[in-house]
Amino acid sequence: MELFFLILLILLMATALGSGFPVAFALPGSAIITIGIASLAGYVFTGSVDAYFSIGGPSQWLSAGVTNFRGIYWEAERDTLIAIPLFVFMGIMLQRSKIAEDLLVTMARLFGPVPGGLGISVVFVGALLAATTGIVGATVVAMGLISLPAMLRNKYSVPLATGTIAASGTLGQIIPPSIVLIILADQLASAVDQAGTIRQTLYKQATGEVTMPSDFAVVSTSAGEMFLGAFLPGLVLVGLYMLFILGFALINPKAAPAVHSDSGFDRKFLGQVFVTLVPPLALIFLVLGSIVAGIATVNQAGAIGAIGAMVMAGYRLGGEGTKARYTPAILAIIALLAIAIVVSFIGAINIKRVQTSQEVLGLVIALIAVSLLLIAVFWSGWRTLKFEDTLRGVMLETAKTSSLVFIILIGAAMLTASFRAFGGEELVKHFLQGLPGGFWVQFLIVMLVIFILGFFLDFIEIAVVVVPIVAPILLADPAANVTAVWLGVMIGLNIQTSFLTPPFGFALFYLRGVAPAAVKTIDMYKGVVAFISLQLLALFIAGFYPQLVNYLPNRSSLLSENAPPPMNPRLQYCMENSVAEDFSQNGQGIMSAIKTAEGLDISYLPKDLQKDLKKSFEAANQVMPQMSEIGSAEKAVTEAAVDYRPLHREVRAIERDALRIETRIKELQVVVSRAGPTGIYTEAQGERAKTRIDALQKQHDELIAQIPGTWKDANKTFSTIQKAENKARLTYRRTADSAYQPLAETIAVLKGADKLAAFEPVLEGLKSEIATLEHTAAVDRLAEIRSQIGEIEGTSDIRKGVGDARSLLRKKADDIAGAQAEIDKSIAALKADLAWRKKAEAELLPKLETYDAAIRNNIGLRQQAALPRDIALSVASCLSGHRDVSLNF
Repeated sequence: MELFFLILLILLMATALGSGFPVAFALPGSAIITIGIASLAGYVFTGSVDAYFSIGGPSQWLSAGVTNFRGIYWEAERDTLIAIPLFVFMGIMLQRSKIAEDLLVTMARLFGPVPGGLGISVVFVGALLAATTGIVGATVVAMGLISLPAMLRNKYSVPLATGTIAASGTLGQIIPPSIVLIILADQLASAVDQAGTIRQTLYKQATGEVTMPSDFAVVSTSAGEMFLGAFLPGLVLVGLYMLFILGFALINPKAAPAVHSDSGFDRKFLGQVFVTLVPPLALIFLVLGSIVAGIATVNQAGAIGAIGAMVMAGYRLGGEGTKARYTPAILAIIALLAIAIVVSFIGAINIKRVQTSQEVLGLVIALIAVSLLLIAVFWSGWRTLKFEDTLRGVMLETAKTSSLVFIILIGAAMLTASFRAFGGEELVKHFLQGLPGGFWVQFLIVMLVIFILGFFLDFIEIAVVVVPIVAPILLADPAANVTAVWLGVMIGLNIQTSFLTPPFGFALFYLRGVAPAAVKTIDMYKGVVAFISLQLLALFIAGFYPQLVNYLPNRSSLLSENAPPPMNPRLQYCMENSVAEDFSQNGQGIMSAIKTAEGLDISYLPKDLQKDLKKSFEAANQVMPQMSEIGSAEKAVTEAAVDYRPLHREVRAIERDALRIETRIKELQVVVSRAGPTGIYTEAQGERAKTRIDALQKQHDELIAQIPGTWKDANKTFSTIQKAENKARLTYRRTADSAYQPLAETIAVLKGADKLAAFEPVLEGLKSEIATLEHTAAVDRLAEIRSQIGEIEGTSDIRKGVGDARSLLRKKADDIAGAQAEIDKSIAALKADLAWRKKAEAELLPKLETYDAAIRNNIGLRQQAALPRDIALSVASCLSGHRDVSLNF
């Protein structure tokens, strides 16, 4: 019966959407009606309202949608959706201020002489507007009103002209900042959590181990990473559009003729190009650049974009001849430059800790700059309010659009909850996992479903209804081991086609509303076919080359100030590949450096330092052979996997089906245990459950019997080979750490000689100082000096005397002489330390630093604070591919 109500839910939703009923009410309405009917039917036919639910009851699932929505979107750390109204405001402001119109007119004149130039200019402007507005309807309408008449007037092919405008208007869905990407990032955040739980369960079932290695975990995403991931595929799509138009114009010049301007490219026109083009590009740089550089979060970048759009609208709405037209914008530019200079030369200023005159000067400049910026913002805001009441209209449209998005999200949360109530999620999961061909067949089916849904549904409905159901299944698969960024961008590229695919392609409706009557709808449909094909081609390219999506997020992460340390488990595999390559290219030089270091005279160092350094040299000699062992072990795994992989895939599929049956049996056992006069289920329901359990148990036993008899031995043999590789990697990591850590500590000790020498007069003065201070102050002073000495490496002997003096005074307040004697011990230890430190600083330190330079970025790579830039780029490239880890599960 659950399947019946699941079908009813889908039919109700499809009927409501197809009849034109508002989406915001169609989604939750379908859920409420279906749950109500299922509850009523359960009460009438079985006496229990819970009878026809896969698990739980109507009250649980009716509240689940809103509860989940509140739990996810009202958490302080999950504030991604705040960016939506900010970017919507930014886009509508730029559209209402006619900046889009200026861009189209200017770029059409600039590209006109090129074959297909008008079409190329539409694509170029569409890309710029996508990176500044992201509002499809506004972009298509603006370009349809301005460019379509010009293209028709210059005898452009009607299908090409309409297809170009409609397709270019949809670029805002994939080129960041994009509302689609923000919603997908938010949906994928929850999907990653579910996928991580699924993968953890798979690992535990396969290995029996409770803890899964963190480098096998599902990699999450954020809106900022989604923006970075979509950037290059978006540019690829723009390039495909332009190449298609240029090629079409060269093959059929009459359908896309070049347009030559009579006025030519004079100085006035070039100035117009500068004024028209530079501000939007600057805004794009501020918004996306601040995210890429890690300066701002997506929400903060959205605020930057909203303010920037208002400043641009301030001078555009004034028009020619307006007094002080550009003054607010100039003030804003000067203020931003001043702030940038202060940050570059003085750094971040804390107003509570201003000490030097330079910081005072920086604070004054920053206050003046911020004041100028506020004046520019309020001045621009007043202008946008004054001229045609633009600000009020923009705010109303922003409120309407943002409210629509959030209402749909709430409705979709309720629909998803009801879908799960009737076992829909499990049904989809079992269907996808039962398909032959593994992940890629599952992925292709999901992409096909999303593409077909795009013929009938808007992008928001697809993103918030389909993604929560299928994304956890796809992300949990360890065979493909795809990232959430890649999956999100692939879905985003696919969803973009929904704006062009008839019969409900929204971009076509927008263009139809402003196109002249002479333009036939069938011509518009013909025109978008080529561009839909190009979108699918871009989807294929991004799927075939995941580096196109993953590289920029990885690069940004590894080069940022908050980059993960080299000890991060997720980085180890790729780091070891990089180090192995370094060993193969520079192995002789590295071994020569180790031999030279072994020959250094360290006899005058303290015994513990000598011992640690000798052990580090011994370990360094073992590192390269151990890296070779990793290579041999990895090769053995690869060779063994050829025969083992098909068997592994077959058995895991059987075990997965068996586990599903076991789960269902446990659910039915609950029904049996709660059936009877005092239970929540009737005796008839209990009997039916028993019968079903017997049938399922038989099916389960038959499945288990299908496992090949060779499985246990094959699994044991392969596990032994695989464990050998894991052991080789762990051994290498421990050896590399023990080879470098003592060296780094010794260098730090030797570099502290000058700092340590400065404490000799301090300790001498401390003896007389504690005699004049009161008891508590003397104890505190000793603690302070002890702490300061402790900041220098290798000073435990020196600290001991001061610490003993403090302990002595705490016990006997009047034993000043005893405390002074202990300080004398510290002074003696300090002098003894300085004797060998000074000698080692002059003779040994330069040689150790030379050795350190030779092994720092290979043997000592794990011990560094951050990855060097060249290695970070190599690791980012390595991480950008898909690594199959399924044989570990």
